[in-house]
Amino acid sequence: MTHQTQFLTTVDCDEAHRLFRDSLTLSPLGTECVAVSEALHRILSSPVVAKTNVPCFDRSNFDGFAVQSDDVIGATETDPICLDLLDAKIPAGVQPEFALSSGQAVSISTGGMIPRGANAVCLVEHTEVSGRQLRIVKSVHAGSGISFTGSDISCGETVLRAGTLLTSRETGVLAAIGETEVEVFSKPKVAVISTGNEIIAPGQNIRPAQVYDSNARIISDAVRELGGEPIEMGIAVDDQKELEAIVSRALHEADVVLLSGGTSKGQGDLCYEVVSQYKDPGIVAHGVALKPGKPICLGVTRGKPLVVLPGFPTSAIFTFHEFIAPVVQCLAGQNLQESSSVVRARLATKVLSEMGRTEFLLVGLLQSPEGDQWMAYPMGKGSGSVTTFSRADGFVTIEKNVEMVDRGTVVEVQKMGSETRPADLVVMGSHCLVLDQILNDLQMEGITVKFFPVGSTAGLRAVKNGDCDLAGIHLYDAESGTFNLPFCDEQVILETGYPRELGLVYRNGIKALQEKEARPAAEQLAYLASHADLLMINRNQGSGTRIMTDQMLDRLGLPRRPVGYETQVSNHHAVCAAIEQGRADWGVATQDVVQLHAELAFVPIQKEQFDFVISKRRFNPEVIEAFRACLDRHKKSSSDNVKPGGN
Repeated sequence: MTHQTQFLTTVDCDEAHRLFRDSLTLSPLGTECVAVSEALHRILSSPVVAKTNVPCFDRSNFDGFAVQSDDVIGATETDPICLDLLDAKIPAGVQPEFALSSGQAVSISTGGMIPRGANAVCLVEHTEVSGRQLRIVKSVHAGSGISFTGSDISCGETVLRAGTLLTSRETGVLAAIGETEVEVFSKPKVAVISTGNEIIAPGQNIRPAQVYDSNARIISDAVRELGGEPIEMGIAVDDQKELEAIVSRALHEADVVLLSGGTSKGQGDLCYEVVSQYKDPGIVAHGVALKPGKPICLGVTRGKPLVVLPGFPTSAIFTFHEFIAPVVQCLAGQNLQESSSVVRARLATKVLSEMGRTEFLLVGLLQSPEGDQWMAYPMGKGSGSVTTFSRADGFVTIEKNVEMVDRGTVVEVQKMGSETRPADLVVMGSHCLVLDQILNDLQMEGITVKFFPVGSTAGLRAVKNGDCDLAGIHLYDAESGTFNLPFCDEQVILETGYPRELGLVYRNGIKALQEKEARPAAEQLAYLASHADLLMINRNQGSGTRIMTDQMLDRLGLPRRPVGYETQVSNHHAVCAAIEQGRADWGVATQDVVQLHAELAFVPIQKEQFDFVISKRRFNPEVIEAFRACLDRHKKSSSDNVKPGGN
C-alpha cells in the first residue's frame, strides 16, 4: 500500500497567520549606511534633517527685471511707470556685487540671485526696454516672482521621516539638500528554491512532461519589489539528501527560506519530509483552508520562516503574497498590519468561464454606490494575468464546473495586500494620456484613485450602474454627427473634455499604400479594407474607436469585413505595435500615439471628442470639484505640454 503524508492540520487562514506570526520575531533586521545613489527603494531607518536651505538664496522664478515693488505700484498699460535700467545682467549662478536702489531695475535670468534692495521681479512680457529706461505696464507686489531662501526646505527641517520608502522623488530631495549617504534598514535575504525532477530552467530545451521554472523568477522579483534581497539557489531534484543540503545552506545564508513544489499529501513529498525534521518549533501549519494554496506548509526554525509554497505558479504567487510578503516587508522595516485575508463582495459584471478548468479571476474591490458593501470588478483571468496583478486587490476562484457567474453574485475575494480601503475616486472607461496626468495630480493631492481601462461603452454602463464615479468616453453618434451627448441620460452628468485626432495608421515603405497617400482618407480606407493581402488590426468591441471604425466601414458598403478584422487589441499602442512588428498592415489609432512610432504613417480621418460622464448616484462634490479643477488645468496647458492620446 502506498504511504501518504497527510496534512498535519488544516486550519483556516486567520489561524494560520496567527500560528505563523506567533512563532516569528517580526522586527527590522538591522540598519546600514548606503550612498544616496544606491538608496532607491530602501526604507529610511532614521529621519533626515536638512543641513541647508533650499533654495539657499533668494532667486528669480522667471526671466524678467528685478525691482522694488513700491516703485511700480499702479503701473498699467495706459499709465506705465519708467525706471532706470542698470547696465548689468544677473545670470543664474552668479552672485551680484551691487545693490538696487529705488527707481532702478536690473535684468535677471530664471534662477538668478536677487540683488540686495530688490524685492520683486517683473515679467519680461510686462515690460519694454527703451535705451536706459524700462517701461513697466503691470504692477507687482513684494515677493512676486521670487523664491526666497528656505521657502522650499528650511535648514533644520525634517524632510523625510523614518519608515519612508525611498522612491525617485525622495532621492531627489536628498540630492537637493546635499546628502550623499543615508541610514536605511537592512534588506532581508530570502532564499528561493524550486524543487522537482520535472522542473527545468528557462533557456534549456524542454521535453515532454517537463515545465519551465517560473516560480523562482516570480517569487524572486516579488521579493525585490518588497524590499528584500533574493538568493536564487536553483532547482533541487527529487533527492532527499540533496534537498537537505540545499535547505541547510539556505538557512545559513538567508533570513527567510522558500521552497516551491511538493506540498501536497501524496507520495514523494520530499519538501515536507525535509522541513518536518526541524522542531524549533518546525512546522506550524501544513494545510490551510485557502483557495488557491491549501497545501502550503508553514514552518519556522532558528527564528526564520521556512516555508514550502505550492508548485502551481498561480497558487505559489498568491500564497506568497498572502503569508510571506507581510513578513518580508516587516523585516525590511515596513509596518506589519493585521487584516482579514478574505472579504465577501458582489460581482460587478457577469463572468464567463471555461468548463472543466478552475479559473482564478483577478478583481479590484470597489464600494457600492450606497457604500455598504464591496463590489468585485474583474481585471483579468487565470495564471496569465501577471500584468494586472499589481493593480488587483485580490482574486476570485471560479470552480471547474461553473460556466457563468452572474452580476451581483456574492463571491469571496482573496486579498493580496494587507489593507483594502475604498478609493476616493473610481474611474473607468477609455484611457488617455491626459487622463493619466489628471489622476496623478489627484493622487498627489491626497485623493486616492482606482482606474479600470474597460473602454467607452463599458465605462458609460458602469457609470449608469453606479459602479464607478466617472468614465472617459469618445462615442460617435452617426445620426446626429456628434460625440457622447446622445448616449447620456438623466443618470449621468456630461463633463466636456478635449479633442483628439483619429486616423488610419500603416507602416511606411509599403508601396501600394504610398501610392494612395494623396487620396482622401475615405478612399484610402476603402483600398485598405478591400485588399486581402493587407491585414487589419482592430480595436476591442465596446471601445469608442471600434464603434467609429465599424461606422466608417459600414458607410463604404463593402461586401465583407477586412481581412484581420476579428483580430483585436485593447489600446492604440497595441495597434501601432502590431503594425510596426509586421503582424498587421493597418488599423485605426489616435495621432498622438502614432507619433511615438517613427516607422508608421498617419492619415487623419476626423477629430473626436474625449469627454467624461459623472455618476449622479455616487456624486461626491469635493472629489468631483477637485477632478474638474485638474481637468481645467490640463485643458489649458495641453497645447503646450502633453497632447491628448490613448485608447
